[in-house]
Amino acid sequence: MSANDAPAFGVDSEVGRLRSVMLHRPGGELRRLTPRNNGALLFDGIPWVERAQAEHDRFAGTLLEHGVEVLYVGALLAECLELPEAREAVSVSVTADPRLGQTLGRELAAYLADLEPERLASVLVEGLTKEEFGTSVSLRHKMMRPTEFVIDPLPNMMFTRDSSVWIGDAVAVTSLAMPARRRETTLTGLIYHHHPRFADVPKLYDPSLEHLEGGDVLALAPGVLAVGVGERTTPAGAERLARKAFERGRIHTVLVVPIAQRRATMHLDTVCTMVDRDRMVMYAPAEQRLEAYTLTSTDGGASLRIKGPRRFLDAAADAIGVDRIEIIHTGARDVVTAEREQWDDGNNTLALAPGIAVAYERNTVTNARLERAGIKVLTIPGSELGSGRGGPRCMSCPSARDPFAA
Repeated sequence: MSANDAPAFGVDSEVGRLRSVMLHRPGGELRRLTPRNNGALLFDGIPWVERAQAEHDRFAGTLLEHGVEVLYVGALLAECLELPEAREAVSVSVTADPRLGQTLGRELAAYLADLEPERLASVLVEGLTKEEFGTSVSLRHKMMRPTEFVIDPLPNMMFTRDSSVWIGDAVAVTSLAMPARRRETTLTGLIYHHHPRFADVPKLYDPSLEHLEGGDVLALAPGVLAVGVGERTTPAGAERLARKAFERGRIHTVLVVPIAQRRATMHLDTVCTMVDRDRMVMYAPAEQRLEAYTLTSTDGGASLRIKGPRRFLDAAADAIGVDRIEIIHTGARDVVTAEREQWDDGNNTLALAPGIAVAYERNTVTNARLERAGIKVLTIPGSELGSGRGGPRCMSCPSARDPFAA
């Protein structure tokens, strides 16, 4: 597909027909996970890499079958790295790591300069060990274990939702909270700043700002955002995003939703996602517990009006202009099934159009409830992909959806 044939950028809802999406096919970075480091790298297990890749290919295939353009991070990154200014920017960001020291940092810059774009893109995601790097005159290098990382791997890169989020026709390159993930935004930012396809896209946020992650941002309807605040996104990050969104003039209401600060509910989209214009799949205990602060502005974000908190679903229905939002519960009403399927990302669905959603096949009770409610569920395997705590929505960053139709 040529640039002229590419879908126009823009996302004003969670359910407008999906036209273009950014994915990352997991690769060698998953092979870096061991029982010693998987916790620090935010994985709950050691995934079978080949199976994870097959599952991801099934996900991408499902999107392609439904007319969605799939853009791969690795290919976009390699294309950017054909440009000297992009190579320089990424080299500076990687070699500035204070853990390396001056000598090893200088040697690493020379090493990276000799790599072809595709190999460089792979190294930046998969990481680089002392053993792979080779010899060095630095003290830091001499004191490292052979398997210690000179460049850390990024096994969470496949969760492309978090490092950028589209708000209308602008993109927010986010500020990731967990140390294991912060370098992801360096690579995502590189793509948005240097790839010709994104040259004219307005930039709404950047990694130097307060912590904000894309999994916490839901476009409930045109002009309405919900932003979760919890383990990953801070109140300051939500407020900053609201101001910037109001400045752009495309957003009139931001609902800030406090969520529990624990791994099972790390993002708002691990608690609820939209599957239709006014229907949402939600973890049952959250239905009554979730509250929202309503942020509005009459002067382009210079000053904010903050109301609430009040029940999230009531605030959301008012903001999007419907009588109520219909809830389809994750799992069943018994606590055990609900907890199991919420943990397995049963409500982390990706809408391809109103009433059509991609979901993990393992969440049979939730999927059956969705089908009974009239939602077409496209199931994909996720036994290995799910070890990183993310579902179809987490693994996708939409950049183009059809405008929301009421």
